[in-house]
Amino acid sequence: MEGSGADSTLLERLIRADQLAAVRRSVLISIPVNAILGICNLLMALRYGQAELGVAWFTLSSLVNLVRIWWCRLSFVHPREAVTEMAREAASARIDRHFGIAWMLALASGLVWAAVPLLCAGYTSPQTSFFLIVVCGICAGAVVHGTAYAPVPAAFITPPLLSVAGCLIYAGGWDNNFLAFTVLLYLAALLRSTLQSQGVFREASRLQNEATGMARSMRDAHDRATGVAEEMSHRATHDALTGLLNREGFMREAAQRLAAAPGALCLLLDIDGFKAVNDMYGHRAGDNLLGEVADRLRNELPDHAAIGRMGGDEFAILVDARRLGETPEHLADRLIAAIGRPFPGCENLRVSASVGIHHRQEEDVTGLLLAADAALDAAKASGRGRRYLFDEALRQRLQRLRDAEHGLLRAMNEGPLQLWFQPQMDRGGRHLAGFEALIRWPHPQHGWISPPEIITAAATAGLSETLLRFVLREACDMAAVLRDMGLGHLCVAMNVSPHDVTQFPLDDLVARALRQRDLPPSMLELEITEEAVMDLKAVQEKLSRVAGSGVRLAIDDFGVGYSSLAALRQIRAHRLKVDRSFISGIGDSPDNQALLRTILSLGDSLGVQVVAEGVETEEDVQMLRELGCPAMQGYYLGCPMSRQEALNWLRHTEDVS
Repeated sequence: MEGSGADSTLLERLIRADQLAAVRRSVLISIPVNAILGICNLLMALRYGQAELGVAWFTLSSLVNLVRIWWCRLSFVHPREAVTEMAREAASARIDRHFGIAWMLALASGLVWAAVPLLCAGYTSPQTSFFLIVVCGICAGAVVHGTAYAPVPAAFITPPLLSVAGCLIYAGGWDNNFLAFTVLLYLAALLRSTLQSQGVFREASRLQNEATGMARSMRDAHDRATGVAEEMSHRATHDALTGLLNREGFMREAAQRLAAAPGALCLLLDIDGFKAVNDMYGHRAGDNLLGEVADRLRNELPDHAAIGRMGGDEFAILVDARRLGETPEHLADRLIAAIGRPFPGCENLRVSASVGIHHRQEEDVTGLLLAADAALDAAKASGRGRRYLFDEALRQRLQRLRDAEHGLLRAMNEGPLQLWFQPQMDRGGRHLAGFEALIRWPHPQHGWISPPEIITAAATAGLSETLLRFVLREACDMAAVLRDMGLGHLCVAMNVSPHDVTQFPLDDLVARALRQRDLPPSMLELEITEEAVMDLKAVQEKLSRVAGSGVRLAIDDFGVGYSSLAALRQIRAHRLKVDRSFISGIGDSPDNQALLRTILSLGDSLGVQVVAEGVETEEDVQMLRELGCPAMQGYYLGCPMSRQEALNWLRHTEDVS
């Protein structure tokens, strides 16, 4: 109700403003007619000996007309143009004053015309008919033009018509009295007409203002909706933290640019050591650093460059190589140098950037980013603060990964993807303790696909869980064959990535696979890397359930990570597999010998068996035996073999514990 009252008040103000504007227009239209008829009266007075009265009357009429013209030129503020409610109230009050002035000036002009009887002896001279016609005509004209605001024409017509009726009554006689009566009827009709005309005008003004208001409201609503849509579109394509394009926005922008002009240069930039910023200074400092990185990229790159934050601490850049003015390598070096400068709040921490570069005209956006990402991986593999230009070797590797991604599911279903088995020995390398399952894939075009590439292809194709199930199934099938051969004391080990542990129901999958084959849990061992152990909160519950069921756990590549003793104890690991980098050539490395002694001592204190990986020579075996390492694995002791080859090897070996 309160809002409705405010709207009706504003509408009334708008209608009165329209009335005032219409009155001013009508007065400006009627003044020339008024002046012409005044001249006619003057000429008639001069012709019939009323020169002094005629000049005086015309002078007074002209002065009133000039004042009315001046009034019409006065400015006023339309309520629609007022911004505040106070301004609208002031504008409305000024309009009311204008109406008061208009009414008084109309009355003044009407009084001048009421003096016309002075020019014709009170409407008794022979010229009476002329003056009656002029007076009645100008009154009718005033009503016709003064439709907007009834008080103005009423103030003008009432004095002259009352003076006509009064003079006629004063003259006496039946004819004059009857004529006076008709003049009064004429006045009443004109006054009624002014009221009706005012009502019609106000209704038309109301409808027009309501339509205008509705149109303005619709336009405002449209503008707001457009603004909201633009804001949502901006948010959908821009990163809130840095103001740069986000992944979606960068992909769109890059696609448009490549469609218009192929041959763009793509760079992927990744912050080295960004995790340390969050760990040491907190996530707020990390966010501030990302914002500063974005500013530095804007300052270093040309205006036509498209910059996007692809997620985390990775940024993508697309530049028109034809407008660059420098080599891609030089541009990458400038960016690395800019990021390498100290950051406010993180002066004690060295932050650098690695850059992958790709420039090929035939690539689409996806191809550009994949190639630049491969170059970025190569740059990071060579150290911090490096850049790498996508080359033929990377192109072949990328093609190999693409083909692996497309053919992985078929390889799992149709047989090319297999598990091979490498013997694991204990008792100083003299007796077989089990096998480690190693994934192998002889690709028809690219030859042997490495296990890391297989894992990458599975992740890219969304087949990580499918691959995990495949490896688990094949490993358990091998364990079932060993059990049926009376070798149930042997163990089959399989590798599990940190991603598998955290993302998939590993404990349920393992329990189901063992249950389907009626296998004892001790025949299966899961090898996880130190990387998985470091994130203990994410993996402890699942690994505890796995270990609690009797499945063995081994920490793979031990020594290259940062796992804590508490983590080793909490996940109840059965074996530590020392990374091959510490075992190969151990006879010639006192440092590695000392390290292995420490690990062996650690294993004894924790009740965990230590396994040496990468045993390649007889000298390695002898040194490991001297150091007291009980278990070992490597090509010298046994190469990876297909399942059938491993079973045949078993039948001809006596080294089965």
